[in-house]
Amino acid sequence: MRLTSILPTLLLFTPSLAADSKPLLPCTIYRTETNAYYDISPIAVQPLVDHKKAHKDDRTESWHARGYDMGTNFTLNFCAPVIERIDEAVGIKESLVKNISAFYTWKEEVYSIGQVSTELVFRGRELSLNYTNGSPCDSPSTHDKRKLKHGKDDDDDHDDKDKDDDDKDKDDDDRKSHKDKSSKHGDDVRRKSTLISLACDPNLPSGKAHVSFVGSSPDQCAYFFRAKTMAACGGVGEPPTGLGAGGVFGQTLISSYSFLYSLIIFLAVYLLGGIAYQRTVMHQRGWRQLPNYNVWASIFSILKDIVIILTSSCARLLPRRHGYNQLPGSGRGSRGGGGGGGGGRADDENRLIDQLDEEWDD
Repeated sequence: MRLTSILPTLLLFTPSLAADSKPLLPCTIYRTETNAYYDISPIAVQPLVDHKKAHKDDRTESWHARGYDMGTNFTLNFCAPVIERIDEAVGIKESLVKNISAFYTWKEEVYSIGQVSTELVFRGRELSLNYTNGSPCDSPSTHDKRKLKHGKDDDDDHDDKDKDDDDKDKDDDDRKSHKDKSSKHGDDVRRKSTLISLACDPNLPSGKAHVSFVGSSPDQCAYFFRAKTMAACGGVGEPPTGLGAGGVFGQTLISSYSFLYSLIIFLAVYLLGGIAYQRTVMHQRGWRQLPNYNVWASIFSILKDIVIILTSSCARLLPRRHGYNQLPGSGRGSRGGGGGGGGGRADDENRLIDQLDEEWDD
């Protein structure tokens, strides 16, 4: 009865151990639907160590994407900051400049379009990487002016010519206002972001990527890129985890407990089910109610024989106590057969024993 009351508790506790999630390494993701593991770190450009010489296959600059009609090009990296040196960026604190993962330059000003992130996300079948907390977004007036510069008519050239200087001064005021907003309000400012869609291209070599600019939002606050790389093809298998020594020990302990509880449940079901069958169907009583009684009895008999053989073998190896053995013809029957002769042989035996004692003492 006690085993039957414990079984539901064990059944409820065992799945909770097995469902323990494993943390993944940075810039990796595991998709359970396809049993595929993705690792984008091979295309992350890392800065060279000072004393290390550049190999012919090592990249010495971040990835670039042409902006086409945007009037500027973009520089970005994957799961790591750009390796180009950036002294300052519009609306970004000096301590956070080193974490910029994507940027562009406009009128000699560096605009960040996202801080570093190592978290990959699946949206449907699309693998993507998102950077946020870039420079403050442009004000509507500034955006409208840039749009007019690309799409204005010839009739408006004369009217806008007198306003160019005013627009330039206003652009400077807008950049200053971005810096003031970021320093005073912080998170209240809308900031630029980047979304990178990662596509599989098995034809590209390992560690290579082709990055292209797709477009931006109408207010130029969000930027979209597409990167083709072999790293986005994924591989089949269980992902490696970033567990330390303590985490590995914890996982091993949990696995051991899971195995122990599973074994207890199996033995309980085996014994209870076997006893119920032997008692109700086979009408057995006593020890014969145990399932496969004959098999267990024969195993017990074999183990008993093995123990007896081992103990007897060990007893033979133990040292024995050596004493004096009786000489032939010194028994009671020989002494009783001839009176004087028996007494003489006894004297001889005593003298022989005394002689052996003296030799032993010497």
